[in-house]
Amino acid sequence: MNLGKTVFLIGPGFIGWNVLELLVNEGYTVSALVRRKEHAMSIHKSGALTIEGSLDDHDLIAEHSVKNDIVFHTATADHLPSVQAVLDGIKQRARDGKSTIFIHTSGTGVLDDHALGEFKGEKVYSDDKPEDIDALPDDAPHRPIDLAIVNAAKELGEKAKLAIMIPPTIYGFNPKHNRLSSQIPFITRFALKHGYAGHVGKGLSVESQIHVCDLARAYIFVLHYMECTSPQELLVNPYFFCENGKEFSWQEVAEQVGKALHAKGLIKDPRPVSFPEAEWDDLYGDITGAVIGLNSRSRAVRLRQLGWTPREKGMWESFEQDELPAILAEAR
Repeated sequence: MNLGKTVFLIGPGFIGWNVLELLVNEGYTVSALVRRKEHAMSIHKSGALTIEGSLDDHDLIAEHSVKNDIVFHTATADHLPSVQAVLDGIKQRARDGKSTIFIHTSGTGVLDDHALGEFKGEKVYSDDKPEDIDALPDDAPHRPIDLAIVNAAKELGEKAKLAIMIPPTIYGFNPKHNRLSSQIPFITRFALKHGYAGHVGKGLSVESQIHVCDLARAYIFVLHYMECTSPQELLVNPYFFCENGKEFSWQEVAEQVGKALHAKGLIKDPRPVSFPEAEWDDLYGDITGAVIGLNSRSRAVRLRQLGWTPREKGMWESFEQDELPAILAEAR
C-alpha cells in the first residue's frame, strides 16, 4: 500500500490554507478546489495547483479524488454531497487497486448536549475511547456525514484509510491569509452592532479550544500516522480530537469581548447579558444554541501520543492582538 505524495484539498480557507502550506513545504504536490478566481490566485502563490469549482460539483470532486493519493476535506463539516463525491472517487481507486488516505473535518458540535448555556457539562470525551463517540446520536450535529465516512471505511476495508478530525472552537489568525474563525468573531460583530456582548442562556456551558495553526500541524501529524499504519487501526478508531488543554465558558467569551470593546470605547457597558432569542438571527439563527450554547469537552489523547503539542498563543492573547484588530478593520 505504498502511497505517493499527491494531495487533493477541498476547502483551502481558514483551516485548509494553513494545512496546504504545510503540505507544500513538506514536498507534497497539492491541488486545491476553490470557488473564486481571486482566491485561486492566492492559493497558487502558496504553491498549489487550483481547480475552480464548488462543493456541489460531484463529478469534478470525484475525478480529482480518483487522481490523488491523499484527500483532505476542510471546507465544512456539513456538506454530505461533497463527501459522497470523495467517497465515490476513493471507491473507484479501490476498484483500480489503488489505496487512498482521506482526512475529513468534523467538529465537536457533534458532542452537543442541548445545554443552551444553562450548565457546565460533566462529560469529557477522549479520542482514545471511540466507543463513546460511536454512541452519539445519529442525528447529532455533523454526525450524519461522519457516519457516511465510517460506513464507507467498513465497506472499503483494507483498500483505504479514512480518518475524521474533530476540532473544538477554533481561534487564531494568519495575517498572510486574512481569514477569521467563526464563533468569537460572530459574537464580537454582534456586540459592535447591538452595543453589548452576550451569551446563550446563563453562558455556563464549556468548550475546548485550539489555535488554527496548531490544528493545521495536527493534520500533518495525522497524515504521517496514516501513511505508516494499517487500515485496520483506522477501522477500529478513525477519530482525532485536537485541543490545547484549556477550556472556556461562553460567559467568559462574552466577558472578554465586552471588556476589550469597552476599553476601546466601542460599547458603553462591558457586562455581558443573555442573547434574546429574537436577536439570534444576527448570530446563527435557529442553531445559535447548538453552536455557542453547548458543552463540548474533548481530549486529544491520540495526537499527543503521536508527539503533537500545542505551541501557539492563548485564546485571549490571540483575540486582543490578532482577531480583534482584524474585525475592527472590516468596518473601515
